[in-house]
Amino acid sequence: MMKSIVQFFEENVNKFSNNVYLWEKPGDKYEGTTYSEVRKQVHEFAAGLLRLGLKEGERVGLLSEGCNNWVIGELGILYTGAINVPLSTKLNSEEVRFRLNHSETRFVMVSAMQTPKLMEVISECKTVEKIICFEKKEEYADNEIQFNQVRKIGREWLEEAGNAKEFEKEYKSITPEHFANICYTSGTTADPKGIILTHGNYITNCYQAYSLMDIPPYWKTLLYLPWDHSFAHTAAIFAFMGKGASLASVKQGKTPMETLRNFPNNMREIKPNILLSAPAVSKNFRKNIEKGVREKGKFTSFMFETGLKIAFAYNKEGWNKGRGASKMLAPLVKFFDKLVFSKIRDFFGGELEYFIGGAALLDIELQKFFYAIGVPVFQGYGLSEASPIISSNSKTNHKLGSSGRLVNNMELKICDEEGNSLPVGEKGEIVIKGGNVMYGYWKNEEATKQTIRDGWLHTGDLGYLDADNFLYVLGRFKSLLIADDGEKYSPESIEEAITEQSKFIDQCILHNNQQPYTVGLVVPNQHNLKAYLDEKKINASSEEGKRAVLMLIENEINEYRTNGKYGKMFPQRWLPVALGVLDEGFTEENGLVNATAKVVRGKVIEKYADLIDFLYTPAAKAISNERNIEAVEKINLG
Repeated sequence: MMKSIVQFFEENVNKFSNNVYLWEKPGDKYEGTTYSEVRKQVHEFAAGLLRLGLKEGERVGLLSEGCNNWVIGELGILYTGAINVPLSTKLNSEEVRFRLNHSETRFVMVSAMQTPKLMEVISECKTVEKIICFEKKEEYADNEIQFNQVRKIGREWLEEAGNAKEFEKEYKSITPEHFANICYTSGTTADPKGIILTHGNYITNCYQAYSLMDIPPYWKTLLYLPWDHSFAHTAAIFAFMGKGASLASVKQGKTPMETLRNFPNNMREIKPNILLSAPAVSKNFRKNIEKGVREKGKFTSFMFETGLKIAFAYNKEGWNKGRGASKMLAPLVKFFDKLVFSKIRDFFGGELEYFIGGAALLDIELQKFFYAIGVPVFQGYGLSEASPIISSNSKTNHKLGSSGRLVNNMELKICDEEGNSLPVGEKGEIVIKGGNVMYGYWKNEEATKQTIRDGWLHTGDLGYLDADNFLYVLGRFKSLLIADDGEKYSPESIEEAITEQSKFIDQCILHNNQQPYTVGLVVPNQHNLKAYLDEKKINASSEEGKRAVLMLIENEINEYRTNGKYGKMFPQRWLPVALGVLDEGFTEENGLVNATAKVVRGKVIEKYADLIDFLYTPAAKAISNERNIEAVEKINLG
């Protein structure tokens, strides 16, 4: 049933009034705020916004790290009928300016850490009238007010006779059709698009998500993914709200790095039952686990590696674990789980059941790793335009390597380039229809018409359904490698494998736009290359050193060729024939990685267009060509 977020929240407060909804760590320990206490604060804040003159349909920006006031602030906005414009803390000031101006935001809520960024561009944001500061300041400008002061204004107004009833009438008029958020895409185009999600979109998707997983009311999560993203909204803020469960924020440090350092301790304090994850985070977890194991010595490393091999053989792809001859391994799996992996799980607090993985494709080797240590990452798939959940693996239904089964009450088809539906097993564009499909793009009718056609959302992603109705997502439909004979292939799986399995390559982008062969751009791993040269006592700046570096990189790619270690993983025709070595990585700072840690392929291709042209010349086929030698010279390997 379609509901507004306001109705959904009110119903669940009545059901779970004394359950803790929000956990925050203002001092030395976490403090819980119950559903009824959160509602009281939301009512006060919403009433305060109305007293400040905020009207239905107006926009309020929210630029802050995750905290209680993030949720209370957003709900307060929604109770007035206004629209929240959640902003990533990773944005630079110019990106903030664009979004505030494009959405014509009237008020902005901001944390102390994000305030300097806002102040840099506030004079260029002509529609912004009021800045609501989360933290207390010594003095406030005329256009500034503290968050709790807004609550105080609302509280005093609600205490006056008749006003509480008037306020109730106001918020009960909010419908599922009201706009809830304008979520901006992560800047993969010059001008990011504002995705309009309604109250009904979010709550529909929330109920759809419940068809894949259950959330007991005693469950907790520690929400460390960006709170502005629709994934955090649906899978945590709203999904937990609907079940009487609770969510915690990471204790804020004085810098983002300090906050990151707080995360492991916070996990052990909160003891989450489930965590939302993204591939970049999963990779970091694995690196930290492996580093911790190595530090404990050779015997522990041996036990860990042996336990992993046995678990991999037993688990297979998850759905078929322990079948056939592998069931003989069950006692050994239990032995290593108790002796080794249970101690690793303590790192996550000891009560973690699983991760839900979103944001991007997660390499199957990583999925097998976490499955082996007893905290599976159940890969899901979605996009903000779909509110965002489309499918997910779950505890009872999973195939490692897939993106899981579809949510209920949603249609999905796989289409070719002409829009024709394709049968099971054939690859094409993923296209969906349902109550979770966005209203459209803010002030961009043309893009809306291109994306939503006859009610069907064209995701731009390539995938297929198998015979068991599991969805496999292969990459972007339009970022395909296209050979000169017209055959197509998605590059993401090869790129992921290379960067995940090669110690000397950090990042990789493949390219083929109707050419006779594929080429690749690679960012070397400076640390591991330097360690290799030091071990072999080779001077990095010598001709021998430069050529040794390039040969190491080429050898990593050769492992995927016919006679290599991974020779059967991919069709040979899609492996890069020529490689361009880069002296700088893809980062948020240089605009080649977006706020969700995805490489922006179009910008990489644009920036290195000249190098890509060179890679299609005969000279480029020799790894030790002049351009690669020059790139290695610029890398600090001394």
